[in-house]
Amino acid sequence: MVAVSTAFASRQLFSSMSRRSMSSTAHLHFLRESLMGSNSSNNDRVERFSSADLSSAKVSHRPPAVKKGSLGSGSIFSDGEVSTSGPTPKKRASKKDKDEDEDVEQSTALADRNRDTISRTLIPHPERRARWERKMVIRAVKNRGQLTKEEVIQQSERELQSRSHWFKTSVKKLGPLARQVAGKKVEDAIMQMRYSKKKAAKDVLAFLEQARNEAIVSRGMGIKSTDDGSKEVEIKLKDGKRYTVRDEREIYVDQAWVNRGPYGVDFDHRARGQINRLRPPYTALAVVLKEEKTRVREWRDRTEKALRERKEKLWVQMPDRRVTGQSQYYSW
Repeated sequence: MVAVSTAFASRQLFSSMSRRSMSSTAHLHFLRESLMGSNSSNNDRVERFSSADLSSAKVSHRPPAVKKGSLGSGSIFSDGEVSTSGPTPKKRASKKDKDEDEDVEQSTALADRNRDTISRTLIPHPERRARWERKMVIRAVKNRGQLTKEEVIQQSERELQSRSHWFKTSVKKLGPLARQVAGKKVEDAIMQMRYSKKKAAKDVLAFLEQARNEAIVSRGMGIKSTDDGSKEVEIKLKDGKRYTVRDEREIYVDQAWVNRGPYGVDFDHRARGQINRLRPPYTALAVVLKEEKTRVREWRDRTEKALRERKEKLWVQMPDRRVTGQSQYYSW
C-alpha cells in the first residue's frame, strides 16, 4: 500500500513540473516575437525618415560668415604678393586741428571753473565764512603777522594721535603694556608686543602697526630722505638717561594712556541651574606718535631753560657807587 501511494505522488509531481516548463516556454516564445516586431517597426521608421528630403528643412539660425584678413604690404610672410584689401591708415592730424579740438573741450581745472556756480557747495554759510575771515584778519593784525611758538612747531614737526577700538580687557591689565611702549621707538614697541606673554599684547600689536601705517600715509612720518645730512645727536631724556638719535625722521611713541570703556554682559552657568551675571570690562589704548626731531627739540628747550634759570639765580656783587648823605657829625 505504501509503495502504491509513493508511485502515485511521484507521477503527480512529474506532471505538474512538465506543465510549468511548457507554460514558461510558451511565455518566452511570445516575448521573442513581440521584440522582433518592435525592432522591425523601428527600422521602417528610420528608413522613412532617411528617405525624406532634408533639403526642404528650414534652418532657424545660421552662423555669420567668417571674415578673413590679409597680410600687409611689408609683411615677411607675403611671399612677394602685395594685397591692398586691408584697412588704409588714417591721415595724421595736424597741429592746427589738435589746437582746435583742445579749444572745443572744456577745461576742468579748478582755476577755470565758475566760482559763482560752486560757491553754494564750497561755502554753505556765507555769513559765517565772512565772520571767520574777519576774525582771522583781526588776529593777524593784532600779532603783526607773527606766528606763535605753538604754530611754528605745528608747521615744522609732525604728530599723530590715534585711538584703538575697545579691547576686552581691564585697565589694570592694559596699563602696564601702555607704560611699556611709551617712550620707545614704534618698531621697538612692536617687537616688545610681538614676544610678550600677555593676552592683550596681541591686540596692542595690531593697533601699533595700524597707527604706524596711518602716520606714514596721512602725515608723511618716518620717510627717510637721502639728501638729509642729519648726524647722530646724543641727548638726555626727562628721566636722566642718555639716548642717541641716529635719524630724526624715525617714529617713536611719545605718550600712551588707557581709556576705560563700557561694561559688557556675560553669564556664568553654575551647578543646580544657577547662573551668575558677569560684567566684563572693555578698555581702549591711545597713543601719540612723533618723530625724533621733536625729541631733540624738546631736549634743547630743556637745556636752554635750565641754563637761563641758572643764570638768573647766579649772585652778582653790587656795583661800586658814590657814598652820599654822609656827614662828619652824628645824626643823633
